[in-house]
Amino acid sequence: MLTRLLYLGYHLKNLDTKKLRLFTNHVTNQQDRSSVALLADMVGSSLKYNTSLLEYFQFHFYEKDARERATYAGTGYMYEYQLLMNPKSSRAVLDDKKEFFVRYSPFVKHLAADIDTLRAQDEVCRKILANPSGKIVLKYSHGQCGWQVGIYKTDFFRNRDLVEFMEEKNYDLAEEFIVQHPDLMSLSPSGVNTVRVITQLDADDEVVLLGARLRVSENSPVDNMASGNFAAAIDIKPGIVNTPGVYSDITKDDVTVHPVTGVDIVGFQVPYWPEIISMVKKAAVHAPENRSIGWDVAVTENGPGLIEGNHDWCKLVWQLPIKQGLKPVLKNHWDSYSQRPTRAI
Repeated sequence: MLTRLLYLGYHLKNLDTKKLRLFTNHVTNQQDRSSVALLADMVGSSLKYNTSLLEYFQFHFYEKDARERATYAGTGYMYEYQLLMNPKSSRAVLDDKKEFFVRYSPFVKHLAADIDTLRAQDEVCRKILANPSGKIVLKYSHGQCGWQVGIYKTDFFRNRDLVEFMEEKNYDLAEEFIVQHPDLMSLSPSGVNTVRVITQLDADDEVVLLGARLRVSENSPVDNMASGNFAAAIDIKPGIVNTPGVYSDITKDDVTVHPVTGVDIVGFQVPYWPEIISMVKKAAVHAPENRSIGWDVAVTENGPGLIEGNHDWCKLVWQLPIKQGLKPVLKNHWDSYSQRPTRAI
């Protein structure tokens, strides 16, 4: 119980109170429940099910019984699970995008260079600025959820020094802007729409696919749910989207067609699907010290490539599109991994 109280303190400290009020008002307007009763249930659920306060709303616990609530993997459980599967001693290669691009270079198809390389090698700087997209993406290498990302036309640097600009804006990584596959461009042209595939090494070190989701930008340069966009589930075998798009904002309805382009979401065929699955399976065993990874895949006209791998892959993207708690799936892997004989990877 002490650990759960510490988690609750963490959730309170990091609580988005504006979003809490929004969600609380939304539910009290729909149901005959007082805000006090709702908030009491929220706190109780956080302590019992190891979820954050906002996850009470995002998982729709206010509509679910105890049995259903217990099936959801929330922030606390995910922290412990991912710490077991991706220890702090090995996850740096996923945390730091500069390290990631070096370690996983066989699976990265677009140009990328850190600021030190750009300082030392003018030809690399020129090559990135001459990429055919006419744009570059500048990032902070430890950034999360699409934050600390800037997209600039290469013409912007005709009379500006790229390295000096990056230093001024606290960027340390420059990448070629990815031109996505025409089918994905038709679906949503505002940002690169990525495929999130979650891999898990089982107790026998075989690759298991925990799920795949299409993350779609609505009218945004990024596709993260945290930035107001939506995600939909992909049927693993054919690579076809088989659920409506869902938001982490519970005040927004699910969408079966893109709100801006009008393209159907359900039934959308992800291009190069066999190649995507083959690539993430190879990436999963490329550095097996991290066992459970959420891969972000960009798909271009010439095939797929990795953008990043996440040791703390999102439980919302995983569970919300299928409206189902998937904690038992992780518990099976936790139990199997904990019981296996100790052996070197």
